[in-house]
Amino acid sequence: MRPGWNAKPLSDVAQFINGLWKGEAPPFVHVGVIRNTNFTKDGQLDDTDMAYIDVETKKFQKRRLQPGDLILEKSGGGPRQPVGRVVFFNKTEGEYSFSNFTAAIRVKDPMVLDSRFLHLYLHWVYISGRTEAMQSHSTGIRNLNGDAYKAIEVGYPSVAEQRRIVAILDEAFEGIATAKAHAEKNLRNAREWASTQTEVVISEASSGCSPVPLEALVAPGCTLSYGIVQPGDDVPEGLPVVRPVDLGRKTVSLTGWKRSDRALARSYSRTTLAGNDLLLCVRGTTGIVSVADAELAGANVTRGIVPIRFEPNRILQRFGYYLLRSEAVQYQIRAKTYGAALMQINIGDLRQIVVVVPPLEMQADVVDQLETIDESTDQLVANYTRKLAALDELKQSLLHQAFSGQL
Repeated sequence: MRPGWNAKPLSDVAQFINGLWKGEAPPFVHVGVIRNTNFTKDGQLDDTDMAYIDVETKKFQKRRLQPGDLILEKSGGGPRQPVGRVVFFNKTEGEYSFSNFTAAIRVKDPMVLDSRFLHLYLHWVYISGRTEAMQSHSTGIRNLNGDAYKAIEVGYPSVAEQRRIVAILDEAFEGIATAKAHAEKNLRNAREWASTQTEVVISEASSGCSPVPLEALVAPGCTLSYGIVQPGDDVPEGLPVVRPVDLGRKTVSLTGWKRSDRALARSYSRTTLAGNDLLLCVRGTTGIVSVADAELAGANVTRGIVPIRFEPNRILQRFGYYLLRSEAVQYQIRAKTYGAALMQINIGDLRQIVVVVPPLEMQADVVDQLETIDESTDQLVANYTRKLAALDELKQSLLHQAFSGQL
């Protein structure tokens, strides 16, 4: 921190206001309520999906948002997204409050601390990973330790200097946002191109072939069944059990496996993996397809995965992977997926999904074409992903310079 800057705990320079529950006693007022879903990973407020509810007028008066307030995510998050995101509220029209999973942070003296400066400071704290140590877990939800967060030391210069720093960062971040938008668009275009090319190749190869239900093409002994419903607690040296979270694009993660009681896992013989199985996610992010390599032979899967082994005289496993990923199959999976909190597809519906398969003798050549498309796409995706990572690093570097007095 530069000489001449002040440093105080966050609780000394700002007040915290707890979020709002839905009203139970009239009179009510109809207001917009900002939720976790309105937070972006870049620390911006996204109001495209704003919820409007009736809340108690008395409670709302204490929780009415003011321009310049910050909104803190105090509960939520996930394995790849720590809790503690913070957004800046700048709406001047309408009545707005915030949900009980959030809290408002209001600067005590705007002549001492600029709220935009504080927002950028707390965003820097978040993307630097400092809130990860402040979170706890409760029934799958991550909760922010309020006392630890309020104890964050905020370093700040004079208000005039704060505003100068904010202006520099705003201009820089606008350019970074434009560059990221272009890179993200190119990333989407690359994936859409790959999807289109895959459909063309499969469609041309399958021209004139008759559609058949998926269950008619599986190998003997493969019944298209759900895996273990209740795998239980982790058992040291137990049998690996693949979960939906372990499924990646094409490959299965070989680290962080859940291990289940071997007797329990073996009682699900119908879903015991043989190696080279195709694993289709049917619960959660339905439609993801991964290949279980030889190392997973003998392992099992949870309720959210259906292992698939095709009849080798009809479908090559390598071709089956692309077939299950094809838009024709994915469209049917989406159409049959149901649920609100947890999306899933019934096994009976899965078995009746219709596929069109080219002759076996053509499939190896088709797979070669599809793998070439995949390789080209992977290279483009890697390039654009590196560019996005570099832009994120640039943003973090600028924030570090700003709050260490180097701008």
